[in-house]
Amino acid sequence: MPRVTLTFDNGPTPETTPQVLDCLACHRAKATFFVVGTNVCAEGGESLVRRANREGHWIGNHTFTHKTPLGELDTASALSEFERTEQALSWLTQPKRLFRPYGRAGQLGGHLLHPAVVDRLQAGGYTCVLWNCVPGDWRDPQGWVEQAVAYCQSHAWSLVVLHDQPHAAMPHLDRFLHWIDTEGIEIRQDYPPECVPIVDGNVVGSIDPYVAVT
Repeated sequence: MPRVTLTFDNGPTPETTPQVLDCLACHRAKATFFVVGTNVCAEGGESLVRRANREGHWIGNHTFTHKTPLGELDTASALSEFERTEQALSWLTQPKRLFRPYGRAGQLGGHLLHPAVVDRLQAGGYTCVLWNCVPGDWRDPQGWVEQAVAYCQSHAWSLVVLHDQPHAAMPHLDRFLHWIDTEGIEIRQDYPPECVPIVDGNVVGSIDPYVAVT
């Protein structure tokens, strides 16, 4: 049976996150929200993250500003991007400590991680979550579903990156979830092994392609 893992990046946003949570609840689907620290710290941000957590979704660190990939920063700046969001989520308790680097439009490569952050992930027992399906909902809010469906139909386990921000996935999220339901595809909350090079602080996959040479 094909499997799909749903993830939502770049929130929380008051305009969109509540709708995303409502839609997921209607389909009884659990996801991971990789949140940006500045949005968590904005007015109403923490309450939205707390709601997502309370409703059974997992929460992950997605850097503080989401402006520059960690591999392009100096050591202090890269660590700050990680640590400031951790501080904003210091109240969070859940089975796994999760982190997703900023990829710049879903690109994979050595720009994703700084060696100092890799050390921090290992020392802190974090799981680093990458991706294998980026249908571009922020670029094409009307047509992303077809891109996602095509990928999910041709792969055994798709880790889909969507965005809980304005002008992205929400207008057609129900349609995508309905397709998943109709096709009998299993929605999983865990991740395909090839998308998690670090699990609970242990390097379990090839990490070198994602780490900057400093």
